[in-house]
Amino acid sequence: MSDFFLELYSEEIPHGLQIHARKQIHELIFKELNENNIKFKGFDVFSTPKRLVVFIENITLNQKIESQEVKGPKVGCNDQALEGFLKSKNALKEDLIQKITDKGEFYFVKLPAKTLLTSDILRKKLPSILQTINWKKSMRWSDHDCFWGRPLRSIMCLLDNKVLDFSFFHINSSNSTYVNGPFEDKEVKIKNFKDYKKNLEKNKIEINHIKRESKINIELEKLLKKNKCSLEINDVLVDEVTNLVETPIILKGKFDPEYLVLPDELLNLTMVNHQRYFPMKSEQENKIINSFLFVANNFDNKNLITKGNEKVIDARLSDAKFFWDKNKRQNLVKQVTKLNSIIFYQKLGTLYDKTQRIRQLSSVIADTIGANKEDTEIAGSICKADLVSDLVGEYPELQGTIGRYFALEQGFSQEISNAIQNHYLPLGPSGKVPKEKISIAVAVADKIDTLIGFFGIYEKPTSSKDPFALRRACLGVLRLITENKISLSLKEILNNSKNLYLAQNYQLTNEKVIEDLFQFFIERFKINLRDKGARLDVTNSILENNRSDDFYLIMKNINELSKCLKKSQGQDAISIYKRSKNILDQSDQEEEFFGNPDNVLFQHPSEDEILIKLNEARDYFTTPSRLRDNEKTITLLSELKPMTDNFFDNVKVNDDNQQVRKNRLELLTLLCKTFEKFTDFSKLNGS
Repeated sequence: MSDFFLELYSEEIPHGLQIHARKQIHELIFKELNENNIKFKGFDVFSTPKRLVVFIENITLNQKIESQEVKGPKVGCNDQALEGFLKSKNALKEDLIQKITDKGEFYFVKLPAKTLLTSDILRKKLPSILQTINWKKSMRWSDHDCFWGRPLRSIMCLLDNKVLDFSFFHINSSNSTYVNGPFEDKEVKIKNFKDYKKNLEKNKIEINHIKRESKINIELEKLLKKNKCSLEINDVLVDEVTNLVETPIILKGKFDPEYLVLPDELLNLTMVNHQRYFPMKSEQENKIINSFLFVANNFDNKNLITKGNEKVIDARLSDAKFFWDKNKRQNLVKQVTKLNSIIFYQKLGTLYDKTQRIRQLSSVIADTIGANKEDTEIAGSICKADLVSDLVGEYPELQGTIGRYFALEQGFSQEISNAIQNHYLPLGPSGKVPKEKISIAVAVADKIDTLIGFFGIYEKPTSSKDPFALRRACLGVLRLITENKISLSLKEILNNSKNLYLAQNYQLTNEKVIEDLFQFFIERFKINLRDKGARLDVTNSILENNRSDDFYLIMKNINELSKCLKKSQGQDAISIYKRSKNILDQSDQEEEFFGNPDNVLFQHPSEDEILIKLNEARDYFTTPSRLRDNEKTITLLSELKPMTDNFFDNVKVNDDNQQVRKNRLELLTLLCKTFEKFTDFSKLNGS
């Protein structure tokens, strides 16, 4: 048993490409080993910005292949097919054997036992494996044809402590790698993987990305504790910087305290997204302090790396503060007219037009949900005003957030200011949902306006594309309504939104925009409930039978019915309905029943009892659906169980007397119609 070791040394490869390459090279080599029955004990793939490393422990050096008979073409085939078969098996005509099988007579060739060398297999396969790696972005060096994530400089490949020689474009494999020298990378000869690791460790290089990540986390936590800072560490950033360094060294830098007047979100974005720094927050106040941690790729003996990074962050924060001081004084209300210069969408007007529609629509929604109407209109009219600021131009991720700070600086109320930030929420299926009424009204208005506009001009999502994030907007509206327990007529809001477009002389060419969009809401609602684990039969039952456009009420009914069906009363109600419906379905299809039984024709006490109970239930159904107790409804319907059992056990529904028979079927029709006033029981599974 021996080890196989491959290192691909290149210019620095970005974080995302490294992860992709590690995964691909593992899958490709693993597949070849399996297909060629090459055994091994361990298989690892590591990476640094400059190195992609494969290490296979205890790999077998040769494979014995037993003698075997290989089936060829049918006897009587043309010469070309036969010659092709013989050539592929490196055999002669005299080697052919004829055998009769279930499918006829075929040629066979007996291949002798042989031993394949792992070195021969890998030497042949490695170039094609490396060429198969798919880089999202690739580069080549000089006039060479080799494409790699970044220009590839050398390939080191050892098997059983010997060079496994192969060529990949202009590069020949060797036993050499490179380590950091004082002025340029220094070439080092390697004997085996153990020697390789020893040489890298001597140069403080850690090839194992998992160990680098662990070291970074430990050192970050140690420094944060030492400085009495919050131990909140950005895992995504740790993952990224792990793949940016070979020699992770954690350093601490500082910036001028004057920049602490900037919002924390702005400081955080500048440090994390732009510089890959770790902001430090005071443990007590949880506010960013004027220090930061960063991961360097070398020791900072002369403090030059730290000073360089401090200069960079100072320049960035200086620009941010300049924009902040300039923009926070610019009146948000006056900034709104500048939105006329930004197109929302070619056929749907400017962002100024959109804010006017949002203002009016959010006012309508405010009436429905009990929000302060005047404050809601103010929030709606300035919710996009920060988009014309220099700060949002420089930091688009902070749209809304910066607007909130501007509004607070200019004396707007906390709730109006919050609405500027929150009207973009929720950002996804698990994103935060605003709870303040003004925020809800503006958020719903913004999303409805977008949906009506794009559906109105036939820009709907397809199965593969949703360029305007309309699914997310739709789900956002549904979550805002249902999670805040808001009852409103969605169709009424949609109609209001449509009319606001028409009032601005924008033509919505889709005449069925309300119907199409409402159906879209139904579909997204079903998917959202399914993802939350709701029963599909219950969802379909309520939606099929419910003409309501109040999604909170619909969801409430679905949740309550699901709970009821877990109890005996729910099972009884389904049983009563399905037994009655089955009898009706088996009756003469040409007959029509209206649910009008005549009690004069009743011959059995159970018939009277059923009618009395049904009338009691029907009286209860005159109560508006939003005021009904669903558990009480199910209980009321389930109380028919002993009466219907008595009826089905002791009454012949298809009586010889046609009048009596029809009357009994009318009674069962009335029963089914009564049940269907609550939900479509035919959709329910019963368990």
